[in-house]
Amino acid sequence: MSLLSVESLSVTRAGRTGPRQAVVDVGFTLEAGEVVGLVGPNGAGKTTLMRAALGLLPHGGRSSLAGLAPDARARAAAWLPQEREIAWPVSVEALVGLGRTPYPGRAGKPAAEDRGAVDRAIARMGLEALRHRAATRLSGGEQARALIARALAQETALLVADEPIAGLDPAHQIGTMEVFRALAREGRGVLVSLHDLGLAARHCTRLMMLHEGRLVADGPPVDVLRPQTLAAVFGIRAFLGEAEGLPLCQPLEVIG
Repeated sequence: MSLLSVESLSVTRAGRTGPRQAVVDVGFTLEAGEVVGLVGPNGAGKTTLMRAALGLLPHGGRSSLAGLAPDARARAAAWLPQEREIAWPVSVEALVGLGRTPYPGRAGKPAAEDRGAVDRAIARMGLEALRHRAATRLSGGEQARALIARALAQETALLVADEPIAGLDPAHQIGTMEVFRALAREGRGVLVSLHDLGLAARHCTRLMMLHEGRLVADGPPVDVLRPQTLAAVFGIRAFLGEAEGLPLCQPLEVIG
């Protein structure tokens, strides 16, 4: 089942010397059961593409989500932006509970299904011991995990996450990617932007590579992370291999 369909998506942004195309004629479909990693250098257009596909930026072309009313879109896709500011000293449990906002019609205490969704999200991210702590008193990595849990609590068919593992320690980076794979096995889908090519190779079912706003590669990790592509797009040489039946990608050096 298709969870997101994008056709000829383009975004023009204001630049110092005039308008520039940040995303150029991108098209793809994301199906249930996929963890699609969006990779590319800084400034390649990854965040812009994700925001435009969600209808959060003016754009040309078509996205199946962009035309939905905001409440319907929030029930179809959860959005986890890069920004991690938590302004109020609410408990972790209350913060995660904000993920249930798209489901109206409740007065007073949360319904049983809302409490269940919050409990499941907290458990997935290993936050049980922090449930009643003020979110503003967490470490940066703990805050990141709490915000991921908030997005998980929406229990949408699609999760769109912009660099969700940035700042996490290695164990929680791997754990978060394993959560995304579990969502896919449950029949949901994930679109996640990543800078760690090793984690992208091992945990994503498919990669899309952006370069200067254009989609230059789309397919299984072993097909996208080819030496010539990494050299042309990232300007690096990498070790490419396999371990335990999964691909490995370890950047080694910048190509002069």
